[in-house]
Amino acid sequence: MGDGSANPSFELGDERQWASGLAAVLVSLNDALLRRVDRIAKYRGLSRSAYLAELAERDAVRSGGPGATPAARRALARLDELFAGGAPEDSTQAVRAERDAR
Repeated sequence: MGDGSANPSFELGDERQWASGLAAVLVSLNDALLRRVDRIAKYRGLSRSAYLAELAERDAVRSGGPGATPAARRALARLDELFAGGAPEDSTQAVRAERDAR
């Protein structure tokens, strides 16, 4: 499975299809991990690339990015409140005014 010859997704026709909208990346894995990845991918009926893409997508969805936690959302909402309805002004002046008000 390592050279892609046993995997139909690496046939020439598929490569041409995959070239549109997909990026090829080089990933380095130790031999033992690569064997595990290949074994799991084969068991699930996936190519190595499809399995790794599935793992990456699952992790990306879980991480959520900035603002994903309730505390971050509250902080962002507070910032929105601070700057809502006010006239546009120089941000440096706004920060100084907020600091000096303490």
